[in-house]
Amino acid sequence: MDFLAGCFGGAAGVLVGHPFDTVKVRLQVQPVDKPLYRGTYHCFQSIIRQESVLGLYKGIGSPMMGLTVINAIVFGVHGNTMRFLEEDTPTNQFFAGAAAGAIQCVVCCPVELAKTRMQMQGIGEKKASRKTYRSSLDCLVHIYRQEGVRGVNRGMVTTLIRETPGFGAYFWSYDVLTRSLGCEPDSRFIIPKLLFAGGMAGIASWIVTYPADVIKSRLQMDGAGGVQRYSSIMDCVRQSIGKEGYMVFTRGLTSTLLRAFPVNATTFATVTLFLMYARGAEEAPQNQQSGP
Repeated sequence: MDFLAGCFGGAAGVLVGHPFDTVKVRLQVQPVDKPLYRGTYHCFQSIIRQESVLGLYKGIGSPMMGLTVINAIVFGVHGNTMRFLEEDTPTNQFFAGAAAGAIQCVVCCPVELAKTRMQMQGIGEKKASRKTYRSSLDCLVHIYRQEGVRGVNRGMVTTLIRETPGFGAYFWSYDVLTRSLGCEPDSRFIIPKLLFAGGMAGIASWIVTYPADVIKSRLQMDGAGGVQRYSSIMDCVRQSIGKEGYMVFTRGLTSTLLRAFPVNATTFATVTLFLMYARGAEEAPQNQQSGP
């Protein structure tokens, strides 16, 4: 049931948040010497003007397929880990979330690699004249043929660094907020409460892990144009700070936080309500059978 709920939540979240993610990636990896965009709003404007609204949805195929699976893994692993730990506490929520975050990286890393490469393809063109990749799957096949398994898993370590504490913070903050707000199935305003808790949990998670996300995006785009600039994670960190200062780790943060609230509000509310109704439906026949 947790896996199925995660599928629905993941699909809903992708539809809401992908345009913000496209803007985030463009801002993170644009060249510092000749930046194309002055900020989040200008990036949105430029993409719509030059590439149409569809430009904001470039690369959506990969996360729509991938994030549906990823969220199924995340909520499935989290639910099973919580049952194994038995006691429902914020600390256990953190550990269950961290475990889920680490395990889903096997799918998350290749999915985000394809998404990032697709989002950066044909910048400034309504129809790219020469498309390197026809689709997200074609992108991964292309990378595999050129770089092998290692290429498909480019950025895996930084993905683990981002996702493990990120999902721990995600589930911990959601648990703390839902307890504080009194999000019981029969409570008043349950949906607004769940939306608020989910949105704030997403923001908390991104604030904790955003620097790792910047480095991950840069490493995953590195070498796409034929020139490889970074030899390692630390080399990427050193070069980024050396050329752009510590503020480099906030590039695209505004777009990310604007995306984080509606995406995670939608995802968590969808998952929680699905599980509430599903478990209620399961319990109803049992109650009828045990009745007088």
